[in-house]
Amino acid sequence: MKDNALTGVWVVNVDQRRSRREPDRVEEVLDLTRSLAGVVLGFERTAGDEVQGLLAEPSAVTDLVAGLARLDAARRFEEPGWRIGIGLGDVEDRTVASTREARGSAYLSARQAIDEAARAPARLALRSARRDDVAPGHLAEAALILFRTLLTRRTDKGWEVVDAMADGATQAQVAERLGVSESAVSQRLGRAGWREGVRGAELVTSLLAAVQDRGGSG
Repeated sequence: MKDNALTGVWVVNVDQRRSRREPDRVEEVLDLTRSLAGVVLGFERTAGDEVQGLLAEPSAVTDLVAGLARLDAARRFEEPGWRIGIGLGDVEDRTVASTREARGSAYLSARQAIDEAARAPARLALRSARRDDVAPGHLAEAALILFRTLLTRRTDKGWEVVDAMADGATQAQVAERLGVSESAVSQRLGRAGWREGVRGAELVTSLLAAVQDRGGSG
């Protein structure tokens, strides 16, 4: 392994589905990724309707999947509008300036994952460069699929009330802010799967971290 290599990092490929029938939505994803923490190499359009970036933190992977689900909710898609391929592995040279220039097992894993995502539940797949990561990686992938499925079904009103709760406000405060009753807030949170979403994000990030801790090199 070279001294300037990166080990155990995440490459994420995101590819627009139904791109021949719909407007190009790549810029939406690029805008989303600019606010992510833990980005090593920023997301870029690599080919057609596909974008790719390099992430260091499991929480950034979780946030990206959640953000993509929210974009789908805004478009009122009943199923994911993006294929997501997540690869864990190494990058040969940390000094490159662009994800287009980077090479390594993380990129190979992400390419395998995006290809397999076309047939996977929730159109999402995760692959690791390490053979002994198959079992924990499978669990992390399963949690990501469930997490994405939950969030894709959340409506605009659901996201609105979840956002209002995100800063630590009480349901009474949120009700006053939105001009509705506390009962309405409680019902919206239930339909939005608010508590499940919070626990799901914690579970996904924890499982991703467990896979990453085992190392990314093959």
